[in-house]
Amino acid sequence: MQTATRYIKLSFKSFLFCLATCTAVFSVSVGASAQESPASTEIVVEQQVNINTADAETLALALDGVGMTRAMDIIAYREQNGEFETVEQLQEVSGIGPATLERNRARILLSDSTE
Repeated sequence: MQTATRYIKLSFKSFLFCLATCTAVFSVSVGASAQESPASTEIVVEQQVNINTADAETLALALDGVGMTRAMDIIAYREQNGEFETVEQLQEVSGIGPATLERNRARILLSDSTE
């Protein structure tokens, strides 16, 4: 009987040792593969918008800091004064200041790029 108990204890200890070894090996391999994988890079593509032809929804989506109200103001200005001739002219629209213009300068087109 004592031999059977001893055998069970020894088997249990062997099982725990094997389990700990497998866990350690698995942890090391997962950690190594996580370190080897290339860092994910976020690519941000800014949408360009022609402020002389775009509708209000397009302007609001494409321009940072411009919501639907301001986009409708841009269209109203365009309808009253004609097409924008310079990007800076956008500042004549109420609510469009230098900071908003600079944040969006790279996104703003005055004509179609195919011309």
